[in-house]
Amino acid sequence: MDIDHDLNTIATQEQTLVFPRFDAARAWQIGAFLHEIATARGLALAIDVSTFGQPLFFSALEGATPDNAAWVRRKRNVVAHFRRSSYAIGLRLQHAGATLADKHGLPVEDYAAHGGAFPLTVAGVGVIGSVTVSGLPQRADHELVVEALCAELGHDYALLALAKV
Repeated sequence: MDIDHDLNTIATQEQTLVFPRFDAARAWQIGAFLHEIATARGLALAIDVSTFGQPLFFSALEGATPDNAAWVRRKRNVVAHFRRSSYAIGLRLQHAGATLADKHGLPVEDYAAHGGAFPLTVAGVGVIGSVTVSGLPQRADHELVVEALCAELGHDYALLALAKV
C-alpha cells in the first residue's frame, strides 16, 4: 500500500462526495443501504450515520459486538475533531510515525484514527457529521462507506475507490 497515493485518493473522495443538502431521511437511506449490502455480503458490522450531536441511524448486524459500537464512537470522534476521514488521519499519523495521543493529546479511549468514519459534507456548509462502520479491517471499513456514499450521490465507485492491495 502506498500511503501517499491513498491520501491523495481519500482527498479526492472527500472533495467529491459532497451533498447538495442533507436531512434525516437521507441519513436513513444511507444507513439502510449500508445495512442491505452488509447483510447481503454476510458482514458483521455496526453502522452509524450522525450529524454532530444528533444520531440519525444506527444498526448492529448479526455478529457485531459492543466493541464495534465503541469503535464507531471513537472513529466518529476523529471526524468531528479533524473534519476529515478517520482513515486519512490514521494514514497521516502512520506516515509521521505518530499517534493521536502524542501528536494531538487525544485519548485512545475516545478517539481512533482507523478507517471507517467518513465526513458528511454539505456544499456551502462544510462537514456536518459522519457515516461510520466498524467490523472489517480498517481499509475495508473505509471503502464500504465510500461505496455507499457513491451510490447515494450517483458517483461511479470504481473511479473513486482506493487502489487494490
